Amino acid sequence: MSVKRISQFFNPSSVAVIGASNSPNRAGFVVMRNLLQGGFKGPIMPVSLNHSAVHGVLAYPSIASLPKVPDLAVICTNKNTLKDIIKELGELGCKHAVIIAAGLNPDQKQHLKDAAQAANVSLLGPNCLGLLIPHIGLNASFSHTVASSGKLAFVSQSAAVCSTILDWAKNKEIGFSYFVSVGDCIDINFDELLDFLGRDAKTKAILLYIDNIEDIRSFISAARAAAFSKPVIAIKTGKTSAGALAAEIHTGGKQSSDAVYDALFQRAGMLRVNDLRELFAATQTLAMHPKLLKVEQLTILTNGGGPGVMAVDTLLQSSGKLAELSDETRSALNRMIPQSEMTSNPVDIFGDSAPRRYQQALEILLQAKEVKNLLIIHTPSALAPSEDYAEIIVETLQKIPKMARPYVMTNFMGEDAAYAARKVCANNAIPTYRTPEGAVGAFMHLVSYRRNQKHLTQTPESNTDDAKINKEAARAVVNEFLAEEQSYLSTHEASQILTHYGIDCIQTEVAYTPTEAKEHAIELGFPVALKLISPSIPSKSEVGGVVLNLNDAQEVEQTAFAMLLRIKNTYPDAHIEGFSLQKMAPRAGANELRIAIKTEPNFGPVILLGEAGTGLEFGQAAVALPPLNMNLAKYLIAAAHDKGVLKDRVLPEKVDKYRLCALLTRISQLVIDQPDITSVELNPILASNGQFLVLDATIGLSRYKAKANRKRLCIRPYPIELVKDVTLKNNTQAQLRPIKPEDEQAHLEFDQSLTKEDRYKRFFGELPQFNHDQLAKMTQIDYDREMAFIVSQEQNGSACTLGVSRVLMDPDKQEAEFAIVVRSDCQGLGLGTILMNAAIEHCKNQGVKQIAGITLPENTGMIELARKLGFKITRDFEEGSINMVLQLN
Repeated sequence: MSVKRISQFFNPSSVAVIGASNSPNRAGFVVMRNLLQGGFKGPIMPVSLNHSAVHGVLAYPSIASLPKVPDLAVICTNKNTLKDIIKELGELGCKHAVIIAAGLNPDQKQHLKDAAQAANVSLLGPNCLGLLIPHIGLNASFSHTVASSGKLAFVSQSAAVCSTILDWAKNKEIGFSYFVSVGDCIDINFDELLDFLGRDAKTKAILLYIDNIEDIRSFISAARAAAFSKPVIAIKTGKTSAGALAAEIHTGGKQSSDAVYDALFQRAGMLRVNDLRELFAATQTLAMHPKLLKVEQLTILTNGGGPGVMAVDTLLQSSGKLAELSDETRSALNRMIPQSEMTSNPVDIFGDSAPRRYQQALEILLQAKEVKNLLIIHTPSALAPSEDYAEIIVETLQKIPKMARPYVMTNFMGEDAAYAARKVCANNAIPTYRTPEGAVGAFMHLVSYRRNQKHLTQTPESNTDDAKINKEAARAVVNEFLAEEQSYLSTHEASQILTHYGIDCIQTEVAYTPTEAKEHAIELGFPVALKLISPSIPSKSEVGGVVLNLNDAQEVEQTAFAMLLRIKNTYPDAHIEGFSLQKMAPRAGANELRIAIKTEPNFGPVILLGEAGTGLEFGQAAVALPPLNMNLAKYLIAAAHDKGVLKDRVLPEKVDKYRLCALLTRISQLVIDQPDITSVELNPILASNGQFLVLDATIGLSRYKAKANRKRLCIRPYPIELVKDVTLKNNTQAQLRPIKPEDEQAHLEFDQSLTKEDRYKRFFGELPQFNHDQLAKMTQIDYDREMAFIVSQEQNGSACTLGVSRVLMDPDKQEAEFAIVVRSDCQGLGLGTILMNAAIEHCKNQGVKQIAGITLPENTGMIELARKLGFKITRDFEEGSINMVLQLN
């Protein structure tokens, strides 16, 4: 990741067009025309073998003959010339290039990537439309239209979608800070762009059109960081298997299940939309309202009952909520609407409402404390043009300060009669839509975004199940099976691993012949379940490989013989290892669940939750990315209910969701601890009386081989390897460790323990106590790009934070900014040295080049500590601060 090179790429002062042309059907013609017409102030230098001038601008016969080194080159030649051109640009000293050409096969892309790395040239593309930066007048693309300057950034892998969005945005008068067509992403990719755009002050929201993501871990890390500060909306193609194949052909890259991408976008705090229509609606909504909703409830004002009902139906079917009007608001509306004495939400003021009644109703709702989000629906009226009603809405809203007014959306129905009204709203930054369903859909985008953002700041419950986990013992068992070259474990073998994670499996006996099966059944006691053991048959129940409720020894033996015969006829090449026998568990009144781990391309292992059944595919399950904590496990269970893959049965006892969350976190820890486990199937799991009993389990094993540029997990888990015990100067023991989301309450108490003076030194001013959202950002960190070490000590039966050091690394790993604060009543115990050494060592291991911090001159303790640790200390007299810098790698 490199924010620095993207910043340079997106701020060129000169542009060369390689393959510029005077032929209208050539990309070099369109790119030159767009550059000249866009208002770009720097030199534009065409390179052409066939023309002495292009669009009236003097052309140069070769790259070497250019009068100066261009900051950016736009390459418009065919794909066979690209390697040589990149080499020439590198020799000239040009560092950045856009490649328009399409149709490169995987080998050609790799050769081009290698050539660019050798030449030290950054590439955008190939197979892209180009780059538009309206605020500097740059249109380095072959688009058919221009982009106006605005606050939205758009990044797309599809050039065709870029053209469509540009055309639509021009009609809607929506502008962009950056408009980037990335094409096949062989070099510059989504995570670099997200890092840059997430920090860019001109960009208030980011829109993505994605065919595939190659480096999931870098993407989710960058997306999460960006989504913390501004809305990030994505449309991801490949929802169906055919669509995924088409996306793979279009831009390359391996495709994973669409449900896994859903989990990714939610985990990153992003918003996913399903199609271009929704993307248009979300774009328009965010262009005019990029901030987070305060509440989710919607109030509807309409002059037509039917459209109001349609809006309500769409809202409730999308898991939205209607606001409940107060008695005071209802009374005011009843007095104003003569036909009604029972006004409710939606507020129907009827089709004969003149503009004055519309204004009165709007004023009442805008002043109502319970109305935080308002949708105004208008159907064409014979009493006045729709435009008059739109003017009333604008005038009424202008009387209320922006900070005090609700979020307002409009829906002017119709075409000819409504067009002028929608124009009035758009010109006054009021989101407006053609249909009630479209308006509600756009509102639900904001609701979904709000919910995903809340996921980023939810404090998880503490889970005390660590005592049930013995990862070293489990790893020893895994290694034994791998030494025996076993890649498939059935219940009796899998249980030997699962038991070390507090996962209970039913007692299982193994028989290699029908006769042995009969003998084991007698030992277990009847009734029993007989199951085939075969790695060749994934779902044994579908082929008669599972028979339940066998009640005598003879029946067991005969069933086993029949099973072998049936499998031989159905799967003649199947490898049969034998049979497993279990005493039938009491299933009456128990819920039956299924939990699985599957390994997906690019993502690594993912966790699936659903109901017990014959096949748990992604469409039949809720999906989550490890690592899970109790809160994330709770969201997974809620998602399974919302998706309908986990139902509340009419049973004497419901599933104990707290204990199910704990079970899911232990399974997540199994994923993290045991890289040689490629798959797990627990099906069914009987849930009863707060206990979970696995009746059938399988585990897939394969020796994990680390890849140079690919991490196994797409989200870095808690770095437990950094936890260690330390001794303070008063000879008491404490623990140094990275911060956890569960530390929020302890961190609040730590902050409250600081004296006014210590808080002033740390934050360079007097700040109020931190709120929940601020504390969540401090404790729920991305360990890939930031780190917070705390020293924690048990005091009065609970963990107490004594001090914290933080380092925030830039994506380029050039510099890490540090901060440190020690509890006011614990200073002098050596905590500063312990915490700073931990921060410095971590930055060294991450390859950071230098670590830097700022403090006040009166913070002499910090200054002396930094000097002792080798920092260079300088004073900034202009800012009145002390700079501390330590060179590392």
